[in-house]
Amino acid sequence: MLLDFKEIDTTAKLDAKTLFDLVKLSFGVVAGAGALVALVVAYRRQRVDEAGAHREATRLHTERFSQAVDKLGSDSPAVRLGGVHALAGLADDAPDDSLRQTCIDVLCAYLQLPFTPDPGDDPAHQEEHHRYLAFRKVRHTILRLIGDHYRRPKGTHRSWQGCDLDLTDVTIDGLVDFSGAVFSGGIVDFTGAVFSGGGVAFSRAAFSGGTVAFNGAAFSGGWVTFNGTAFSSGTVIFTGAAFSGGTVAFNNATFSGSTVVFDDATGPTPSGLLAAVGTPPSAVVVLSAAWLPSNP
Repeated sequence: MLLDFKEIDTTAKLDAKTLFDLVKLSFGVVAGAGALVALVVAYRRQRVDEAGAHREATRLHTERFSQAVDKLGSDSPAVRLGGVHALAGLADDAPDDSLRQTCIDVLCAYLQLPFTPDPGDDPAHQEEHHRYLAFRKVRHTILRLIGDHYRRPKGTHRSWQGCDLDLTDVTIDGLVDFSGAVFSGGIVDFTGAVFSGGGVAFSRAAFSGGTVAFNGAAFSGGWVTFNGTAFSSGTVIFTGAAFSGGTVAFNNATFSGSTVVFDDATGPTPSGLLAAVGTPPSAVVVLSAAWLPSNP
């Protein structure tokens, strides 16, 4: 009163419009809370449904996987061939990457089984010869399927790019085509593999990212081509590889953004290799001492 302020009126006065607005606001808050609760419940239900669907898909995958693996142990080459295609299909349809990798590992393990050489077409060994050819077809089918799946763009259905490929100590004979395949990420291991007879084509293939190992691999007889192959962003190792007999070619291959090692490799210098590693852009390339220009 001394400052001539008017007394504040503390009597609450709500007219009809204000009361109506408050009612609308209350209904809005209640509706929003209800919608939030419904959203949370729906989200939890979706997660439960997805988890259930994944468990069911995994269960079915496991059942089919067991049946396919059993076929690989059959005495009949035709049944084994069916098991190979079944495993490849399972890898394509696997509900997650770990199950896909398991299928690929089993196919690689089959190729790593002891390799029985051809007894020849002598009439005394005719039955063994036909059996050899039948089981050889199973092996070549696996290699063909691997090449087909590594040619498919990464991230698309039926692509195995980025998966590990373990072909250590595998004997690769006959005509095998990895042309245009892309080995990216993961580990691709040909350590100790034997490339004998026939031909193996890596022409226009791409080795990028991850590690590709040909340690101690033996390239003997027949031909192996890396013509036009791109080695980039990763590590490619040919340490101790033996290049003997036949033809091994790196014509028009490119080495960029990667480390490529040929130390302790033996045999004649593969065709086109020195020209390829000397063409910029160049990667870090370690050649066998015997291949250096000063040591022809």
